[in-house]
Amino acid sequence: MKSLFHQQGPGKAGTHRVLDCGSGIGRVTKGVFLPVFEKLEMADMMEHFLLHAHEEYLGADADRVETYYCFNLQEFTPPKNKYDVIWMQWVACHLTDKDLMNFLIRCKKSLRPNGVIIIKDNMARQGCKLDPIDSSISRHLDIMKVIINKAGLEVLAVEKQEGFPDVIMPVWMIAMQ
Repeated sequence: MKSLFHQQGPGKAGTHRVLDCGSGIGRVTKGVFLPVFEKLEMADMMEHFLLHAHEEYLGADADRVETYYCFNLQEFTPPKNKYDVIWMQWVACHLTDKDLMNFLIRCKKSLRPNGVIIIKDNMARQGCKLDPIDSSISRHLDIMKVIINKAGLEVLAVEKQEGFPDVIMPVWMIAMQ
């Protein structure tokens, strides 16, 4: 997936602006996006995570984050035509199929030309798996692809995260536009 960030030209995502959805305190923003993107925005439903990111975790780089959105994704509509990359890590599992599809539809309108949406999440080995502790739902990769297609998006790349033990649920990244 990093190749989508680093390659320039027709058909490649730019590196002007990224939106980190479900950003938490900004670990991905700090470790992955700050070195690559000119402008950054973060969205999380937990205000104290965003405050911690701005006031402590991101340090001197906190000022590079232009906007901190405090919304749940069911209610959040990102600004139109603004982002080269919209990143969703471990948050799709907290949305119903319908809410995920509708959020992806809104995100599609927020992409700049050649922009991409990337979902990184646990994927069930078959069907769907409900976690009774946090009420998250892990979907099989094929189910995610159906939701993505219903949102009017095309899958560009799919990549399995390597290095995790076989006993835990596999983690996949899906790039779409």
